[in-house]
Amino acid sequence: MTVTDLRYYALSLVLPLALMAGVTFAAGELILSVPTGEAAVSDMLAAGRTGPWNAATDFGSSLSDTPYIVALTAISALAFRWAFGRWRESAFLVAAVWSQSLIFLATTAVIDRTRPDVPHLDPAPPTSSFPSGHTSAAVAFYCGLALVLSTRTRHPVLRAAVWVVAVGAALAVAFSRLYRGMHFVSDTVWGLLLGTVCVLVAARAILYRPAPATATRRRAMDDLLTP
Repeated sequence: MTVTDLRYYALSLVLPLALMAGVTFAAGELILSVPTGEAAVSDMLAAGRTGPWNAATDFGSSLSDTPYIVALTAISALAFRWAFGRWRESAFLVAAVWSQSLIFLATTAVIDRTRPDVPHLDPAPPTSSFPSGHTSAAVAFYCGLALVLSTRTRHPVLRAAVWVVAVGAALAVAFSRLYRGMHFVSDTVWGLLLGTVCVLVAARAILYRPAPATATRRRAMDDLLTP
């Protein structure tokens, strides 16, 4: 990796993600400082719980459990390397998933928001309620996966189906975390935003990185000199 590469990734990947981390910290501080009224939503969902919904949201929440996301990201990265013969797609997916994780962990170390005061259907991790790490990880992995697959799929129906599944999985995780009393609404909304930003930043920096100017000029000269 050259100095030019390091400068490129510092400006296109590290800097935007650092800014997103700062915005996330600020949003968390704001949420802690003002009454949001979100407890009423948590109370309503807890009061309306049923056996089937408990089971459905248990599955929905598990779609983004940390061991699964780590394993699926590793498997997908290796599969992309094998299928495409390069590391670009793999690096993009890993960057999207791990960048949201780093921002989530850094935020929860500073923003100490307690979880909703309702019975929790899952063991409460030691991290803060804000933001929802399950939700941000779901967006980063499933939508990152969908972005790679859709760019390699020509049929519009298949592309749409890939995105429907990916977005549906992320929304299912977000709702499941709400229903199960693990997060407030703003936690999951910010998790959706965080995951989306990490996918977009990683895609722009890695997946759609423009060709170096020298290589572009060299190809142009070759085209001119070729009879």
